[in-house]
Amino acid sequence: MNPILNKIGTIFIPVSNVEEARDWYCDILGLIAEGEILYGHLYIVPMNGTGIVLDSKIYSEDNIIKTPLFHFNTNNIERAYEYLRSKNVELTTEIEHNHWFNFKDPYRNHLMVCKS
Repeated sequence: MNPILNKIGTIFIPVSNVEEARDWYCDILGLIAEGEILYGHLYIVPMNGTGIVLDSKIYSEDNIIKTPLFHFNTNNIERAYEYLRSKNVELTTEIEHNHWFNFKDPYRNHLMVCKS
């Protein structure tokens, strides 16, 4: 049996301010911004499935995510697009192929929403 599982546990996102990032990510995901900041630089976003850890210790210009490395799922791509627009999130693409779009977090990381 292979000791490395074919399962992704957590994705780390570099942010410059972990408290502000916690509030922003929890807001767009409809979560209550609760839980502690670990070691002064980590926040574990309460996700279903693969986890997200916001990490201010790894933030630098070189570590900003310039191409989406994962996507958030949605059942309604149009509603998701309008929801983020209503929150003044920087949308970097239109809805493409009626299936996905990209946006940026306040730390300039490129992220994606995709119809599941």
